[in-house]
Amino acid sequence: MSRTMPEIKVSVTFRHTESTPALKSYATEKVMHCLRKYLSNSADVQIVLEVQKRDHMVEVILRTKGYDITAKEKTEDLYSAIDKVVDNLDKQIRKRKERMQDHKHQAAPQA
Repeated sequence: MSRTMPEIKVSVTFRHTESTPALKSYATEKVMHCLRKYLSNSADVQIVLEVQKRDHMVEVILRTKGYDITAKEKTEDLYSAIDKVVDNLDKQIRKRKERMQDHKHQAAPQA
């Protein structure tokens, strides 16, 4: 039985900074690697890379059938901001999945 990968649509937006293929592929690969572990249905992901003076911000907006998750991080470097936002996203998705499993496995109250 082969499991098909869910369809994940990713869009990358650059604000106040030049779009580079290296940065775009780095962000996409890191986020996709994180999402492949948890998602079983299709999702839309928006990655926003923004620079304001010395602050480099990355925001990831994940929209799936069951829930929406937003993760934001700010550092002095876009690559480290991407790494941090992926860790944040991973933590949020794991917490959401555990919460959903806990609700499914709770026993019905005995009368």
